[in-house]
Parts: sequence; structure tokens; C-alpha cells
Amino acid sequence: MLLLDTHALIWMFSDSERIPVETRKAMMENDLCVSIASLWEIGIKASLKREEKRLNINRSIIEIAGMCEQQGVGILPVTPEACDAVRTLPHIHEDPFDRMIVAQAMLGGMTLVTKDENIWKYPEVKRLW
Repeated sequence: MLLLDTHALIWMFSDSERIPVETRKAMMENDLCVSIASLWEIGIKASLKREEKRLNINRSIIEIAGMCEQQGVGILPVTPEACDAVRTLPHIHEDPFDRMIVAQAMLGGMTLVTKDENIWKYPEVKRLW
């Protein structure tokens, strides 16, 4: 099972060439999921007032969730266990969304698909990209 980081989900749906060919191949060959925290992150970043910080997405979160369902991408809930795992993570990454995604990957034994080099600093996380 591959857990997509937020940018991997966005780029997957935009057919972005930013995802390396070997990573796209692995994504086609494995079950995929995304954290509900990623959808929350997209919603927050799409609502920001400052242009340089805002994420320009032309779809609602409900539409993105529907696209996930159509593509067979499961949506992981945030559980109390994941919240507790975040509490015990080393402070390598300060982004709360990324910390939740790391915790979920660790708890679920999933490989995290990410370009984020800070996430790569967690030695317990299996990662791809």
C-alpha cells in the first residue's frame, strides 16, 4: 500500500511530469491511499489570502474526494492512534499535516510517496521517490 503525500495526490490528478516515471509506475502497480489530513491541507491552503502562499486548485474538496474514489484511492481517517503517534514523533518536521501523514504511514506499515526531503529524515518511514 502506498500513502500519497499531498503534493503527490495533486500532481497525480494534474498528470504532472513532476512525478518520476518509476514512481508513477509503482503508483499504477500498487493500492493507493491518501490521508484525510491531505484533503484538509488542500482546503486550508486553497483558502489562504496571500497569493504566494495560496494553493490554486479549481476543484472543491468534495470533488477531489470523488476523484479519489473514482481512481480507487482510499481516504484514511485520522484516528486517536495516529494522533498519539504524532505526539511521539521526533521534531524533524514541524508541519502538522506532514507529521500526521508520517504517523499514518508508520502505523499502517505503508510506503509514503513524497518528494519532501524532511520526511525522508524519519528513518522508520518507508518511502518512495
